[in-house]
Amino acid sequence: MRLKELCSYLDSKIPLAFQESYDNSGLQIGLPEMEITSAMITLDVTEEIIEEALSKKCDIIISHHPLIFNSIKSISGKTYTEKILHKAIKHDIAIYSAHTNLDIYNCSVSRKMAEKLTLEKVRVLSPIKNRMLKLITYIPESHLENVREALFEAGAGVVGNYDHCGFISSGTGSFRGGENSNPYAGKKGKIHFEKEIRFETILFSHLKDKVIRKLLDAHPYEEVAYDIYALENENINIGLGCIGEFKDKIVEEDFLNLISKVFDAKGVRYSNITGRQIKKVALCGGSGASLISKAIFSGADAFISADIKYHNFFDADDRILIVDIGHFESEKFSTEILYDLIIKKFPKFAVRFSETNTNPINYL
Repeated sequence: MRLKELCSYLDSKIPLAFQESYDNSGLQIGLPEMEITSAMITLDVTEEIIEEALSKKCDIIISHHPLIFNSIKSISGKTYTEKILHKAIKHDIAIYSAHTNLDIYNCSVSRKMAEKLTLEKVRVLSPIKNRMLKLITYIPESHLENVREALFEAGAGVVGNYDHCGFISSGTGSFRGGENSNPYAGKKGKIHFEKEIRFETILFSHLKDKVIRKLLDAHPYEEVAYDIYALENENINIGLGCIGEFKDKIVEEDFLNLISKVFDAKGVRYSNITGRQIKKVALCGGSGASLISKAIFSGADAFISADIKYHNFFDADDRILIVDIGHFESEKFSTEILYDLIIKKFPKFAVRFSETNTNPINYL
């Protein structure tokens, strides 16, 4: 298939609009029209990863961490990133990354951590706000289903695990066409009353233009009446980190051993033992120190993340057990999320996991 087909699918399932402002997710290298036959999934892109892709005849690398973060003015090989870029371009290997958008959308990376620990009642720890819009429009009864389906096809009407969500109410609309009008119903210069449906639905703000285009295309009126309102609702399925519960309580020492085993974490760092048993656990893949206060406020007994600094451990203050399992270890299962997404849509496309350990940190 063509590269643009895979990228378009991934962009739709893990919207780039949800990445942090500093991030650079999406297609890093590659011409959209190029043909791809095999993909390799990895956490990081290194020179060894390029070599592995070549040896396995993979023409696209899909990573969690983007190769290109900062601006690049030349590709002369003077930096490690430039060396990798040069090798990838030379061998016509495409690179696609899904980073903070994968972290935030459905809190996928943190949710995968919770899944590995078999936590239940998992929900977002820090939901995002101000990303939802409400659309209200008025549709003649005869065209309700056509317009509804067009809006849903464009991505409107999604609420958590539900889609095709909307509300309808009946009423009567009135209008009078001017001299240059071409009314769908009624006659120019005369007031017309039409049985209409008031239809309401919601959408993510990044879909606004697409949804409005579909509305205008599907609606029979020459001038389409619609309202858009910004919503302040928190989206319970989108945000950073997550929180869940063990079926049964577990003592702290056993909890730490479990974490070390599940994530193969060889250098677990943790705050003072509190003496309480662990039931409710907050998690954040990658650098999650900023969520410590939210974890405490949520009533979590423990918080698992990475890149926690010395002074952050004082914030535990015997109220929570803070555990740093390492950046690589906390995000290593992001590759499984990407694999499952691709195979679900393209079951016959060759996708494989990298066998190269890209963790730059070693433990004595």
